[in-house]
Amino acid sequence: MSRSSGILVHISSLPGKYGIGSMGADAFAFVDFLKETGQKWWQILPLGPTGYGNSPYQSYSVFAGSELLISLGKLVEEELLSESDLADLTRLPSEKVDYDRLAPHKRRLLKKAYECFEGQFDYFKEAYYQFLGEHSWWLDDYALFQALKEQNTELLWNEWKLPYKKRDVHALDKAHLTYVESINFHRFVQFIFFKQWFELKDYANESGIQLFGDLPLYVALDSSDVWANQDLFLLDEEGRPTHVGGVPPDYFSETGQMWGCPVFDWSRLAERNYDWWMARMHFCLKMFDRVRIDHFRGLESFWSVPAGETTAIHGEWCPAKGYEMLKLLKSQIGDFPVVAEDLGVITQEVEALRDEFKLPGMKVLQFGFASDAANEHLPHNYGRNFVVYTGTHDNDTTLGWLNSATSVERRNIRRYFKRGRRRALDAILEATWGSVAELAMMPMQDLLQLDTKGRMNVPGVAAGNWEWRFEWKQIRPARRRFLKQITEKYNRC
Repeated sequence: MSRSSGILVHISSLPGKYGIGSMGADAFAFVDFLKETGQKWWQILPLGPTGYGNSPYQSYSVFAGSELLISLGKLVEEELLSESDLADLTRLPSEKVDYDRLAPHKRRLLKKAYECFEGQFDYFKEAYYQFLGEHSWWLDDYALFQALKEQNTELLWNEWKLPYKKRDVHALDKAHLTYVESINFHRFVQFIFFKQWFELKDYANESGIQLFGDLPLYVALDSSDVWANQDLFLLDEEGRPTHVGGVPPDYFSETGQMWGCPVFDWSRLAERNYDWWMARMHFCLKMFDRVRIDHFRGLESFWSVPAGETTAIHGEWCPAKGYEMLKLLKSQIGDFPVVAEDLGVITQEVEALRDEFKLPGMKVLQFGFASDAANEHLPHNYGRNFVVYTGTHDNDTTLGWLNSATSVERRNIRRYFKRGRRRALDAILEATWGSVAELAMMPMQDLLQLDTKGRMNVPGVAAGNWEWRFEWKQIRPARRRFLKQITEKYNRC
């Protein structure tokens, strides 16, 4: 791989006048911005439909797309909505996503678009039936799952009536007939999402920009994936997790993190020849030009916490079968464009798994100044096969981190860059681009020189995350020049 660079920013954070970034005109304009400044990569967060807390890492499906990211402007262009329909959304704030106000408005408009779609079905028929043919293997379960959630006042699937919870064939067949209108609405939403997604992806690829996706290791309990594949997870007879995933105490939390996601039954996955994982990986590698596996270390061994615990402290490491799964994937497609998120408690076994498949790991510059010159996150210690970040979506912005740096970090920053922390931001960005790592990435917030107010997520905090957005006027000409100049200077064009 040649040296390259890019920007990390989720689609929801893009500018736009309808309450949230979308796959519309502003996404295409962002591709143009990346091309103009010499970038080759646009990294985004998971795209799935989100529930409570709005986290893209807690989705109702690992295959479906979020209706909130659909461009309403494109629906106006296709005459499924009118401009006047969107008036209420123009009154939503532009500096952040107000999910509580946005979601009901967007659902209402998508239902109106669905009614128009039914009236113009002949125009979409060929593409729609092709979509159903390609995606029914996951879409049928997902659409029925959403329809049943609506009928059960948003209860978790393990609280549904027994025939639905246990997926009785006759009950599900009857539900398909009873709730056909709701099912068809959710099929329509997914048809529109993927139509818009691949239009954006085609435009990006034609412009020389590759899309870098994110694949969470675990899936949410309240998802069509777990409901439709209950045997693949450690659940009791009532469909409740016996153990949940997380991480032990680390940089982000003194008590570790409990994610509430059920852990995989790796023995059962092996018995099924990893069919669910194969489908997921093939799907993601069609969606994106490169994929980051979040919490990659969980493919070697995973932190399993008994479901009744209140913190992650009393979990234990349990072996996974990631080697066998990745070996099977490699036999099917050869080398694959996957990045291993190998941050946190990493063992030699995890590094061996990463290196066996020649997967790039990750470095984060913000982590480099807490100790001494041997710190693995300092640029002079990198190898080539890494993706280096100034920070990730889970970190404070680099300026926010500089403003709250410890005395040790402040001293090390001053020694490394020959300047105080208040003037160190651009030096850190330039050091990231100048490192030997083959791919360098920065969050959009760092390019815009934003402080903690621009932070995307605080791990372990349930509310107030994933809301940040930027506006075009924030990308001043000087910042465009700076990005282009360091990209050319360090041979990342």
